[in-house]
Amino acid sequence: MYLRPDEVARVLEKAGFEMDVVTPKSYGYRRGENYVYVNREARLGRTALVIHPTLKEKSHPLANAAADVKTSEHYVQFPIRVGGDIPDHYGIPHGFSSRAALERYIDQLFG
Repeated sequence: MYLRPDEVARVLEKAGFEMDVVTPKSYGYRRGENYVYVNREARLGRTALVIHPTLKEKSHPLANAAADVKTSEHYVQFPIRVGGDIPDHYGIPHGFSSRAALERYIDQLFG
């Protein structure tokens, strides 16, 4: 079982991220120059945390991505992926099974 989007949001806030955008599909969080999204549509949490694509290589040893990419017109702080059917903003989705695992990941990726 993965953390639900609201649980991921609470962990991000505890880690010093501040919500600056709310859409029907996502929450946008900023801490300094780092930006992440919480995918509100991830009811089961498997793709609840979406990181910037430039962090993919740094993130890989820390946690396995849930999918190659997650696209959304709401991820405006991320680059546009032009290789798909419709050009859209994209990030790398992750899911975590515990708050402790997510806290460790955030500390290591953004610390």
